[in-house]
Amino acid sequence: MRILLVDDEVRLARSYTRNLEDDGHTVTTVHDGDVAYETVSAAPDAYDALIVDVLLPGRNGIALCRDLRRAGVRTPILLLTALDATQDKVAGLDAGADDYITKPFPFEELLARLRALARRPHGYNPAGGNPELVVDDLVIDLLRHEVYRGKEPVTLTAREFALLELLARNANRVLSREVLMTRIWPDGTEAGSNVLDTYIHYLRDKIDRSASHKLIHTVRGVGYSLRSPRERR
Repeated sequence: MRILLVDDEVRLARSYTRNLEDDGHTVTTVHDGDVAYETVSAAPDAYDALIVDVLLPGRNGIALCRDLRRAGVRTPILLLTALDATQDKVAGLDAGADDYITKPFPFEELLARLRALARRPHGYNPAGGNPELVVDDLVIDLLRHEVYRGKEPVTLTAREFALLELLARNANRVLSREVLMTRIWPDGTEAGSNVLDTYIHYLRDKIDRSASHKLIHTVRGVGYSLRSPRERR
């Protein structure tokens, strides 16, 4: 893929670029939202995907998404956001971003998100519908930040939502405790406590307690998995 990376953290940008190029992509890097807008506007078809940090000098990432969409640019946009910046995620999707990934992240996940963007049909318009994650009868509406089990709404805190979203994006796979702790509590202040087990308990109480079948499963000695009954063997 031909990728434009927009990130003002120079060291991080170099690291992302090196890893993307190692995976076979061609990467152009800019460090300012205004420069990014001019770069894309001058050649709207030059890139297959844009990776855009939210916090940028000039136009921030959300304003960049909005202005590019208003200008008719339909290149897929992947936002890089801070873990708890829920409003940034919602605002970014509303502004026309196709997806987001929260820092810090395993680089393999970034590559997987890019592959998913590449599979979308030409002319896909993220503002045309609400991006959703669906596992069995569990629906996570990423744009409205709402969760439903069947037809019943489920009220979650921002941290519970982040944990459930991570499990749903990796549905039918086991995520280790280390991965979950690193992604949801990256500062490590609560590492070593039973905080992960506590939040899994909260999710089970809200997601599974009244359901006819359970979706959240413990894999002893490893971690947790969100699984549809149809995927169990």
